[in-house]
Amino acid sequence: MNAAGQRGKMKIAYFDCFSGISGDMVLGALFGAGCEFEELEARLRQLPLTGWKIASTKVTRNGLAATRALVEYTESKHHRSLGSILQLIEEASLPSRVAERASAIFQRLGEAEARVHDVPIERVHFHEVGAVDAIIDIVGASIGLELLGIEEVVCSPLNVGGGRVQTQHGTLPVPAPATAELLRGAPTYSSGIEHELVTPTGAAIVATLASNFGAQPAMTVAAIGQGAGAAEFAGHANILRLFIGEAAARALGEPNSEVIVVLEANLDDMNPQIYGYFADRALAAGALDVFSTPVYMKKNRPGQLVTILCDSTKEKALTELLFRETTTLGVRRSMATRQTLQRELVTVETAFGAIRVKVARMNGRTLNVAPEYDDCRAVATEKGVPLKRVLAEASYEFQKRLGNGN
Repeated sequence: MNAAGQRGKMKIAYFDCFSGISGDMVLGALFGAGCEFEELEARLRQLPLTGWKIASTKVTRNGLAATRALVEYTESKHHRSLGSILQLIEEASLPSRVAERASAIFQRLGEAEARVHDVPIERVHFHEVGAVDAIIDIVGASIGLELLGIEEVVCSPLNVGGGRVQTQHGTLPVPAPATAELLRGAPTYSSGIEHELVTPTGAAIVATLASNFGAQPAMTVAAIGQGAGAAEFAGHANILRLFIGEAAARALGEPNSEVIVVLEANLDDMNPQIYGYFADRALAAGALDVFSTPVYMKKNRPGQLVTILCDSTKEKALTELLFRETTTLGVRRSMATRQTLQRELVTVETAFGAIRVKVARMNGRTLNVAPEYDDCRAVATEKGVPLKRVLAEASYEFQKRLGNGN
C-alpha cells in the first residue's frame, strides 16, 4: 500500500461534548469504547504515585447506559508544580507518544494558569489539577488513546454549563478562568444548566489534542463509548460520547476539510524589513501560512494587510506575536473552512543527489508536484549548477517514476 493509502486508514476519535467534558468522563468513554481496563491500569502503575486506585462501573444517566470511571486516593497533598508533574511523567517510562501527549496537556494547563494569575509559568502550582486523580485522568486519557490506536482527535462545540463553582481560589463563575482561557478559539455555548460541565482537566485534554473543533467529520464509526459525569440532571443525560473509527473522506482520497483561524492586521507605518523577520517567527510559532497583501489605507497611504492562518491552539501565541513584533494596534479574527489535498514527501535520486519532492493527490491521482526548494538550493550551491536546472531535474525524475507506476 502506498503512503497515501496508509494515511487514508487514519483512526480518529470524535468527542461529542453536548454535556461538557471532564477527565473522568474521558476515561469512562475510552473504557466504553473498548479500551482494556486492566491494561490501562497496569500502565498507570508505572507512575511513581502510591495510594490510589481506579474503578470502572456501568451506570445510567437519564436512562442511557454509560461507563463511570472513578479514581480514589489517600494522598493529602493537592498541589504540585508543573515541573514536578512533568518529572513524574518522565520517570514513568511510558511510550513516547503517551508521554508527549500527557506532558503537552499539563504544559497547556500551566500556560493557562500563568496567564490567568499573571505569574511566570515556573511559579504556577496546580491545586485541583495537581491532585492524584487529575494526574491519573490526564495520563490515563493519553494511555487510552494510544491503546486504541488514535492518531487524530476532533471535538464538538463544548457545552460549558453555567452558575458558580467552588475552587481553591474561592467561588468562581462557570466556566472557571483557567477553563475559559484553555478554550479560547474553541466553539463554546451554554444550554442553561447551572453546573460546571467543562472542567479544567477536560478543557486541557481537548484544547491540546484536538486538531479541529466542529461537527463530526465524515468517518466510518467502529466503536462508541459513553463516559458518565458525576452529577445527574433531570431531563439531561450527563454523558460524554466518544466515536472511534476511520476518517471516511480520507479513505476515499477526498480533500480534507478543516476549520482554521484567520488573523489579520492592517499596517501603514512599519518598516518593510520587519515583515520578513516577523513571517519567519510566525511560521516557527506554528502558523499554517503567513502572507502580505498591498493595500491602500486611509488618506491613501500605501500599506500592507498581514494575514496569518493557524489552528485554534496557536491563535493566542500568534496574536501576541503580531502585537509584539509589528506596529499594529488591533488584530481581526475570523474562522474559515479550508480543504487540503493529501500530501506526502517523496525522495527522488537525481544526477545531483537525493532531492525531496512534495506531491499532492486527490482520489489517487497526482495533481501537483513541487521539488523542495531548500533541497534544490542546497544542491545547486554545492554542485555549482543553476537552481532552475536542479528543479527541472527533480521534476523529471519524479515524472519518470510516476510513468513507471512507482
